[in-house]
Amino acid sequence: MLTKDELPVCPVATTVSLIGNKWKLLILRNLLAGTCRFGELRKGIPGISQKVLTDNLREMESDGLLNRTVFAEVPPRVEYSLSDLGNSMRPIIKDMEAWGKKYREMVLNDQTQ
Repeated sequence: MLTKDELPVCPVATTVSLIGNKWKLLILRNLLAGTCRFGELRKGIPGISQKVLTDNLREMESDGLLNRTVFAEVPPRVEYSLSDLGNSMRPIIKDMEAWGKKYREMVLNDQTQ
């Protein structure tokens, strides 16, 4: 979690510091659908390495965006879900999705004309 000294003055910069890389956005996108295990997240995010996924999940947990639940089983089972704070980003991600769809349509229409 960011300390008071690390917290940017600009609210947009604060948001970008929490979800400002493509992997975190894709992790959020996948967790919006519900709880996932590590392997499910990795399969659902093409191109992400195990290390990068692990590092991003740790950062997001530390920032309070997701919950990590470890089950005392053999073999151990770990599940990830959005915290209340992470879930509060749902409208932001949905707006990004809607904007991306419109942009994609615009580009595809320009290429066919």
